[in-house]
Amino acid sequence: MDLMQPLTRVIGEHRGAILQRLDSRSLTVAALQNDQAMSTVATCCYELLPGVVRLAVKEHMVRSFVMNNRERILRQLLQAEEGKPAP
Repeated sequence: MDLMQPLTRVIGEHRGAILQRLDSRSLTVAALQNDQAMSTVATCCYELLPGVVRLAVKEHMVRSFVMNNRERILRQLLQAEEGKPAP
């Protein structure tokens, strides 16, 4: 299951809330190597997913997806932060 579309929507709509839960220093390429930062992103995104999606996809699945797609997720956060359109 590709969770990128719902996660992209969550990141686009709630970027501020996600970034507030991260240490501002961790929103760099170093975050790719920081499991704690990526775990925080996964938790935030899961909590913000629509209820129907959360019923179908459990948190551990979202966490695994985020960990396996660190670069794509971080790119979404960085592009949203810079005001660029997300791909």
